[in-house]
Amino acid sequence: MKPVVLQLIDSFQQGGSERQALQLTQLLQESGRFHLRLACLSPEGPLRKDIEHLDLGEPAAYQLKSFYDLNALRQLRRFTRHLRMSKVDILHTHDFYTNIFGMFAGALARVPVRIASRRETSGMRSATQHKVQSVAFKLAHQIIANSEAVREQLIAEGVRADKITVIYNGVEIDRVGPASRLAKESLLAALNLPTELGNRSLVTIVANMRLPVKDHSMFLRAALRVRGAVPRSAFLLAGEGELMPSIRAEAEELGLGADVFFLGACDKLGELLAVSDVCVLSSKAEGFSNSILEYMAAARPVVATEVGGAREAIVHGETGYLVRSGDDAAMGEQIVSLLNDPEKASAMGAEGCRRRHPRSAARGRRGR
Repeated sequence: MKPVVLQLIDSFQQGGSERQALQLTQLLQESGRFHLRLACLSPEGPLRKDIEHLDLGEPAAYQLKSFYDLNALRQLRRFTRHLRMSKVDILHTHDFYTNIFGMFAGALARVPVRIASRRETSGMRSATQHKVQSVAFKLAHQIIANSEAVREQLIAEGVRADKITVIYNGVEIDRVGPASRLAKESLLAALNLPTELGNRSLVTIVANMRLPVKDHSMFLRAALRVRGAVPRSAFLLAGEGELMPSIRAEAEELGLGADVFFLGACDKLGELLAVSDVCVLSSKAEGFSNSILEYMAAARPVVATEVGGAREAIVHGETGYLVRSGDDAAMGEQIVSLLNDPEKASAMGAEGCRRRHPRSAARGRRGR
């Protein structure tokens, strides 16, 4: 008898947690070892198309506006009933909201195996949110952390070490694949970017614009410094979210308007990374960044803030550079050094591609 596994995700929006959860769902379905179920807190988002071929049916949706109203109680009862009727053996939740909603329902339904996830370190949740999630973690049998940094944070918050398993994020190689074999002008055209950018040095960031924690302000301040040193540089921002207007406005205020290009939700990641000379992440906090893995898989040198699991992926000075969060001067300096030395940038990118599994990077650091 195959175990019944239910994956509970927040939505189908273009987010790292959502993409990782759906990738896992697909792999589990293709393994043929489980009966897969999928449920969500919101049925909206472009990633719905990625699971249409899996024959999972319409995902059950439990839409919430708050955890503290009558609707939340009704949805909790609905989900608990669904878990019992479906005879779910394993419940897996993937982020803050699904951890809380799912672990409480799973405990009420007495699901035999309850697995929560933590994909962030500190700095993203209020004290009250941490307290509520800590209760949810007590109801879980196991918690998946996506980096050693997250594991250490959980232990510091009082979670037993034997309750935590580190499983690094995976990367979909096909997303960053063979586009690099095309001419740069063709790639730019596919991205709806001016082909004259083919003669410029391109610096790219892939990060959602829904959360201030991604700190696009730092990226823009660094970009201003880079443009001063490398006048032919331009900056590509891929991602969507309600913060986009304010990020655009800040770029204009800094005088970067003509050199900054907003791509929105980018479904041509391979093409984007293929035209990029340096790839950047400026986050104030992370668990383990999908973007960094994708940059490395595409053989691009990385400049990133030293937060969360970044050090577990990037070998400083070998596959890219790590800088302090908020230090746009250091970020700008490292980007400029790579733009001014294409051979070094290429070698770093190639080494990053070779080492893109974080355990390989960790072994490399221990051997130094």
